[in-house]
This record gives sequence, C-alpha cells and structure tokens, in this order.
Amino acid sequence: MLDQRHTAVLLFGPPGVGKGTQGGLIGNIPGFRHVSTGEMFRSMDPTTPLGKKVRSFTRDGNFVPDALTIQIFRAFIEDDINSGRFDPKEELLLLDGIPRNAQQVEFIAADMDVRLVVHLVCRDEEKMIRRIRERAEREHRVDDAREEVVRHRFDVYRQQSAPVLNCYPPDMIVDVPADGSPAEVMRDLLNRMIPIQNEHLAQNE
Repeated sequence: MLDQRHTAVLLFGPPGVGKGTQGGLIGNIPGFRHVSTGEMFRSMDPTTPLGKKVRSFTRDGNFVPDALTIQIFRAFIEDDINSGRFDPKEELLLLDGIPRNAQQVEFIAADMDVRLVVHLVCRDEEKMIRRIRERAEREHRVDDAREEVVRHRFDVYRQQSAPVLNCYPPDMIVDVPADGSPAEVMRDLLNRMIPIQNEHLAQNE
C-alpha cells in the first residue's frame, strides 16, 4: 500500500480506442500525470527475471496477474513521487490500463481515490483492430502485429475488463465518443476532467 491515497481519473475502454493517445496528450498539460500500465510493462528490462515473467503474459495478449500488476504499479508510483515526476498535491493522476478487472478495483481502492471513470466508446471493433496493427508497425510492437493476439485481447477485454464499469456508481461514469479527431476527443475529455482537477487542487491549497 502507498503512503497515501491519490486522487485519480480512470481512462477506460477497449484496446485501440485511444486511451494511450489521449492520456499522453493530456499528461503533457500541467496538472495532469498519465500512468499507463502498458507503457509501464513495456519499459521493463525483458532480460530480468521480473521482465521475463511479465513478458510471458503480455506476448500472448493476456493480462499480467493481479498481485504482480499491483506490486509493479505501486513501486512505479512510489518511484514517480520520489523522482519528482509526479507531485500528488499538484497533479491529477490519469490511470490507463488499471484496474483491468473487478479484483483490481478492490486492490487500488486502498491507494487511489477514483473521482471519475471516463469511458471512451467506439462501436467499430474492426477500426480499433486496424488502429492497433498500424500502431504496432509504427512503434515496432511485435505482439500487436499478430492479428490473433489482437483479437484475443478484445475477448479478454469483454470477459474481464468490461465488468469494471459495474464496480463504480453510474454517476461516476461518463461516456465519451472516441470517433472524432484527437483534438475533439481531448476537448471532450478535458471538459469532464478539469472540474475534478480544480477540486483536487482546491483541497490541497
């Protein structure tokens, strides 16, 4: 468990819907800190025992087990704070990729005060699959270049991740269409996140 609970907004939605893109854009705005578990896992040294263990799950499109995910996530946040990359009083956390299932909702409740769940919505699954594969080619993500792995990720999302929305009160969840341009989607996200950010900053004055 971390030393204190941190105010957070969840960026939620299926693979390829744009969580990483939007989180990266908004994370560059002062007052926001974007934390992506996907980036967290990909940044791990694949030659270390822990890196190899994580890789054994992610290469086939499966989730890293909950206990291991939470262990790595907590260490990552602590390192972010100690290194000055994240100031809990001045910045609102944008969580991308955690919690991935109902069990992780319970785990992070000890560490995170989730104020809002932003559900990015795109009804065209084939469009998201194409987006993931194009990104894989650009960024040399070998796993996401395999169509069977990408489609398996959607199956895992439907079975394990989608039920996360049932773990939060309906009035905490907002649907945001992800079909517009990145600028339009970012505008819609900021319209919902800025009030949460202002509340957080006011509480820490």
